[in-house]
Amino acid sequence: MHKFTIFVDSGANIPNDIRISREIHVIPFHYTVNGEDLPCFSEDMPFEETAKKFYNAMRAGAEAKTSLLTAQTFEDALRPALQEGRDVLLFTISSGISGTFAQAQEAAQALMKEFPERKVYALDSANASLGEGLIAIKVADLRDLGESAEACAAWVKQNTYKMNSYLTVDDLKYLRRTGRISRTIAIAGTLLNIKPLLRADESDNAKIVACGKARGRRKALEAIADTFAARAVRPESSTVAIAHGDCMEDAQYLADLLRARGANDIIIEYYDLCTGSHVGPGTVALFFWGQDRRTALPDAQRQPAANPVATGHRV
Repeated sequence: MHKFTIFVDSGANIPNDIRISREIHVIPFHYTVNGEDLPCFSEDMPFEETAKKFYNAMRAGAEAKTSLLTAQTFEDALRPALQEGRDVLLFTISSGISGTFAQAQEAAQALMKEFPERKVYALDSANASLGEGLIAIKVADLRDLGESAEACAAWVKQNTYKMNSYLTVDDLKYLRRTGRISRTIAIAGTLLNIKPLLRADESDNAKIVACGKARGRRKALEAIADTFAARAVRPESSTVAIAHGDCMEDAQYLADLLRARGANDIIIEYYDLCTGSHVGPGTVALFFWGQDRRTALPDAQRQPAANPVATGHRV
């Protein structure tokens, strides 16, 4: 049985120490700020420093743009592993918020023609940020226990929607810039101190949709923690992840709320730059293993059209 290699796009947001110890390889998105094109990730890049600079630029008014990864980029990144006789599992950000997954599928098909004895599994994480990352980490666990690439790919397809993702943003203007809410709603929400609550939905091409709102930052974080308490499965033995857009104090506050609700192992990381460019500085997102999003959502969360934010963003 051939040991296989795990690849993720940089949207997976996996902290460097975990990425290295679990042998997970990253293919970086690129972003543009003030006309400068830069990678969202590199092996020698101190991510915290880069993220702080990125979110400070956004606060100062810079417009950040990102682009999807091409099939050729994936082929170039994966080919060395296949040449070494390894199969590949490749995770991408949700197909509902980026065209990257389609590019990954195209690359997988081309590479399997080039290497007919090898398997390349392109897998839609139905998530962003550490939602994608936690799935990849779980597969690394399975790989290290001796499971095959085929078995791990089957496990992912069966369990992807058990990864729950909830977030809130600090400033509605970034959602307004990308057309997710109207200017009127953004102004009203800011004046009334309304913070939207969002989640990854249950659709086949999972998007970020609204699931509620709260008056004030702390109330929004407390609502996310309450959702965790209601939906998490075995939180005491599962890894939980928080990503933040340069607002560590709020991330720590949420972590404390989660510990009071049973969480023990909590990852805290700066929000990846790809999706972070759409939600802005001050975003706090929570990712955890829980009830399947397709079968266990409250009725109120199945009706995003009634809420201010109802569509995902495209990368």
